[in-house]
Amino acid sequence: MTRMTILTEAELRRIVPLDREAVACVQEAFHALATKAVPMPTLRRLDIAEQRGEVDVKTAYVPGLDGFAIKISPGFFDNPKVGLPSTNGMMVLLSSRTGLVQALLLDNGYLTDVRTAAAGAVAAKHLSREESSVAAIFGAGMQARLQLEALTLVRPIREARLWARDAAKAEAAASALAGKLGISVKAEREPNIAISGADIIVTTTPSEAPILKAEWLRPGQHVTAMGSDAEHKNELDPQAIARATYVADSLKQTRRLGELHHAIAAGLVAPDAEFAELGQVIAGQKAGRTRAEEITIADLTGTGIQDTAIATLALARADAASAGTTFES
Repeated sequence: MTRMTILTEAELRRIVPLDREAVACVQEAFHALATKAVPMPTLRRLDIAEQRGEVDVKTAYVPGLDGFAIKISPGFFDNPKVGLPSTNGMMVLLSSRTGLVQALLLDNGYLTDVRTAAAGAVAAKHLSREESSVAAIFGAGMQARLQLEALTLVRPIREARLWARDAAKAEAAASALAGKLGISVKAEREPNIAISGADIIVTTTPSEAPILKAEWLRPGQHVTAMGSDAEHKNELDPQAIARATYVADSLKQTRRLGELHHAIAAGLVAPDAEFAELGQVIAGQKAGRTRAEEITIADLTGTGIQDTAIATLALARADAASAGTTFES
């Protein structure tokens, strides 16, 4: 007899909040990527240019886990103009013993949002200064909000600034976050003002041209760039990569489509230059931040191992809560 569980977005939101266990789950995934023989195929993407759309497919298997996830993740960035979310999708969790489907997670992108925010928290935990208390977020969408919330789980954040091209959206997000997190959150009209004096800077946009200039960065700051998950996307001035301590989520991937890709294209970094990966920093195999005055950059393009990790957590939480609809055959 086989069993498959179907979980809706509403159920997943209830049982898999952005919490410290979700952060720990993603941290363990990065650690596994550095310490185990993890099969993780190159990201597959279908572009639908006339709609500013893309569909990513990611997967990875962690030796020892009972299951592995395959994620289908569409992003249609003009959707908000017609009142629809810009991202959605689903995950399928399959048995690593038999290949049979264990769970269908109809999350509409929610689990991706959680694991991406958790990855930002992991990067900040291992690369920012421990006393970091001021955050600057570029963007005002769901991921911008979640990234700030995730930072409060790992650092003593007491103040945050938001900047977005849509000032009204930034104001609304700042107000909502201040109420939810109980800290000072202010929308800024200029990006350079937003990051002035910030300890941690997170960019969360689908920008195709740099929105963070290298000259604005100051000693001791940490930057997490998580919007550049396709070759045409670019949030950071490539000069920033050349002057900072750079860490990739997957070096193979960031050389092809991350912020590193643009620094290589600009001739500022050699195509075969070696850098630490976040998992290696977590595992103690390579150094991350070694001095308080360093500028550090985490280039997060999103990896299949994060999806397998969060999908596995979701099914475990569902079993514990008797959540979802189960079919047996």
